[in-house]
Amino acid sequence: MHIKIIENYQPKNEQEAIDKLAMLDFAKKNPDALFRTNLIAHFSNSAIILNSSLTKVLFANHLIYKSWGWIGGHNDGNPNFLEILLEEATEETGVKNVSPLFDEPVALDNILVHNHIKRGHYVGDHIHMNLTYLLIADENEALVTKIDENSGVQWFDLDDVLNHVTEERMIPIYQKIFSYIKTIKI
Repeated sequence: MHIKIIENYQPKNEQEAIDKLAMLDFAKKNPDALFRTNLIAHFSNSAIILNSSLTKVLFANHLIYKSWGWIGGHNDGNPNFLEILLEEATEETGVKNVSPLFDEPVALDNILVHNHIKRGHYVGDHIHMNLTYLLIADENEALVTKIDENSGVQWFDLDDVLNHVTEERMIPIYQKIFSYIKTIKI
């Protein structure tokens, strides 16, 4: 597995430092860490999609969590985290002109995913060892709802989007990333 990206990541706080150690340890001990077949934990990727001025964020209203949130996906064996996200961005939102702001992740989080039903099948509690990237998309592009994953896709002002997030456990993660975004000079 390609863990250099995680090894090279500079944690922004104590939580990320501890999560980074857990990710590296888990990856070394679990050759299936990139696959959902590991029922305890596996790597996943998320993207905060921004407009070119970094003032708006594109979120989807996720069916499972019934909340507005980032887009993302599972690795399913692919060690190229960014490649996965570029595909997921188009698939989940319809945007076609999307590119990375940076080639490296801007956040690391080990996120507990509670049990749920997905596509008619039970998924037990597990951990997403998640890398978050920033992507840039054209806010004037047509958006498409991916009806098997979300009930809508919408641009929000960066300063207002948290008012639309009902998944409480995600708010601190988004706040951390949004605070970082506000430090970026473009």
